[in-house]
Amino acid sequence: MEKEYAEVTCASCSAVWQKKGTTNCWSGDPATAPPRPGNCPADRHAAVVKETAELMKGESEDAKMAFVAARVEGLCYQPIPGSDAVNARWTRVEDTIAFAKLMGYQRIGVATCIGLLDECERLVAILKAQGFTPFSVCCKAGSIDKKELGLAESDKVRPGTFEPACNPIAQAEICNSLETDMNMIVGLCVGHDMLFNKYSKAPVTTLVVKDRVTGHNPAAVLYGQNFYYKRLQKGPMVIESVT
Repeated sequence: MEKEYAEVTCASCSAVWQKKGTTNCWSGDPATAPPRPGNCPADRHAAVVKETAELMKGESEDAKMAFVAARVEGLCYQPIPGSDAVNARWTRVEDTIAFAKLMGYQRIGVATCIGLLDECERLVAILKAQGFTPFSVCCKAGSIDKKELGLAESDKVRPGTFEPACNPIAQAEICNSLETDMNMIVGLCVGHDMLFNKYSKAPVTTLVVKDRVTGHNPAAVLYGQNFYYKRLQKGPMVIESVT
């Protein structure tokens, strides 16, 4: 018998946010807060919320990460005099540096796509300047032919040429052997990033998300749905099946 799952859709609160300027979970006073939607995870998974909140308290490594992440968020924003608005002053790179420093991390692995070696070199220079010890590992390290993974010649980007396969498991294991304190992903492909996360022993953060069309800014698709990317709402993508 197929298991049934209760729907949770926090995305539906977008309309509430646009209308009220807040949502139930962003309101400190239940008396004035907008009501929770019928599929709010705070109701349907109340026990999970309560249990996991305890994991972020105390002296554990998870609790420290939760505390430092919240601290970095606060440090990133600065108040604007004479206004209740705040201004973000740090980039993602600066957020990551602040987090690593407050966590006491020193050895940082950088799992990079071969297409972003220039960006990786600049990142490594920044990390060194900030006092870290970075180790960069390219996705193509080892130069394994894609055909060894079972791909046909026609599956290659350029059929008839040698194309090495990405090996994110090797990237993770190399970082593991170097005993990195944390690892950063720089442009790994969808799926390869999952494998890297799965095999990395150190905590992983993503600095650059691979998006070949938008200059590695996948959120652009979400902002462009009234024009070119509206096609994603009009019908299913046609993708050749994997045999």
